[in-house]
Amino acid sequence: MLRIEGLTAEIEGKQILKGIDLEVPKGEIHAIMGPNGSGKSTLSYVLSGREGYDITGGSVTWNGQDLLAMEPEERAAAGLFLAFQYPVELPGVGNANFLRTALNAQRRARGEKEVDAMAFLKLAREKLKQLQMSDEMLKRNVNVGFSGGEKKRNEVLQMALMNPSMAILDETDSGLDIDALRIVSEGVNALRGPDFSALVITHYQRLLNYIVPDRVHVLMGGRIVRSGGKELAEELEAQGYGQASAA
Repeated sequence: MLRIEGLTAEIEGKQILKGIDLEVPKGEIHAIMGPNGSGKSTLSYVLSGREGYDITGGSVTWNGQDLLAMEPEERAAAGLFLAFQYPVELPGVGNANFLRTALNAQRRARGEKEVDAMAFLKLAREKLKQLQMSDEMLKRNVNVGFSGGEKKRNEVLQMALMNPSMAILDETDSGLDIDALRIVSEGVNALRGPDFSALVITHYQRLLNYIVPDRVHVLMGGRIVRSGGKELAEELEAQGYGQASAA
């Protein structure tokens, strides 16, 4: 379970998170919606341990551990995964080598046996097939020359290979057409189960037609101002965020 209590955070002296209270039980997918500048991406960065964000109050516990006391690589090894809104390009770094190196780094941290090149290729091809991606993706440099949809699918490929217990999807639907949105969502849904939880951060209700959440939360002004079922997302789509803040 992820439990956030009174979380406050700032960047460069500007307070962004102003008291986040949120619980995501094990095995559930929760969506966070809100307008630009509300603190959605800041929350994802704080949870993943990105530098430059100062925690000024509150606590975050995950499976009984103090998440904020862990280094980013420790959070990843423990099963936390962040899918970026804007995946970066890594010229000169082959995608297959990057993915295998990342996977084996996590396996080493967990005391598990590393996978050799042949075993990795077999596993990667299975995941590529599920995501309707070509094996050629493995031969390219990380995200270099990728379309927006390919970058997001590559993020979901990473997630499928790492098999996290907690995923944070920071506006994964940004810039996706309908076909890419469906494929990415199917990749996320394939991980659903009693041992997988997720925070899905999005502006739009359309993603939640594919990844149906257990709960929806509205984040505005650095605080969760309202929570509800999937119907809340539909209400926001129809009426906008002004009604949510007034509710």
